[in-house]
Amino acid sequence: MTATIIQIYEIQTPREARAMIELGVDHIGSVVTSYQDRHDPVIRATVELVREMGAVSSLIPLYTQPEAVFDTLDYYRPHIVHFCDTLTGSGAALDEALTLQAAVRSRFADVRIMRAIPIGRRAATCREAILSLAARLEPLTDLFLTDTLLGHENGASGIDQPVDGFVGITGLTCDWSVAADLAAQSRIPVILAGGISPQNVAAGIARVRPYGVDSCTCTNAVDGKGRPIRFKKEIARVRSLVAAVREMDNAAPVVNAGSG
Repeated sequence: MTATIIQIYEIQTPREARAMIELGVDHIGSVVTSYQDRHDPVIRATVELVREMGAVSSLIPLYTQPEAVFDTLDYYRPHIVHFCDTLTGSGAALDEALTLQAAVRSRFADVRIMRAIPIGRRAATCREAILSLAARLEPLTDLFLTDTLLGHENGASGIDQPVDGFVGITGLTCDWSVAADLAAQSRIPVILAGGISPQNVAAGIARVRPYGVDSCTCTNAVDGKGRPIRFKKEIARVRSLVAAVREMDNAAPVVNAGSG
């Protein structure tokens, strides 16, 4: 039996990273939120602590300018760089993403590349386009992460995403049937993300059979109106999610699609 990888975003401080690792989280995700402020010594200290504690650091730069990405990776040296711009099946944006990933792979042989695959909430009608996009990206990618795209279910978005131009932090699940097809097709590991919570993570694992699961919004602390607070985790929620995942791992053998 192979344990399901647990990845938690958005962890921006060493203190919170330590707390996550002590709860049993495997991948600690941090976010560099702007090109202008890409050198953040607190996030760098967070990445360094993750490495020291034997966990895996994953870093999202919310920009795609190649020289800025290279500079970011030089500064932080994470285990994984996570690209989550809202790509579709073809066009200049996809070509640029492939060129960037090829350059990262060439310059940073020790950094793995994780690529978010945008999947709508009801994506059956664009299933083939999604799987085709993944096939194009797979040779230059080490891990896929499914995440929820808001808007039209035709591979493009007609609604603004929570972060313009990027997929994620919706708190909503993607179409698990398409995610399961991706996990079955992929020759690289697939992490299930998008609205993953302590309450639904077991069902997501059972349906998709991913290599790992990722949670951000649904393990955040909430304000007085019940709204998630970005960059602040709720320890009890993370503990519950970890327990639910490990209960699934112990209940039956887990086959991690694309992991071997």
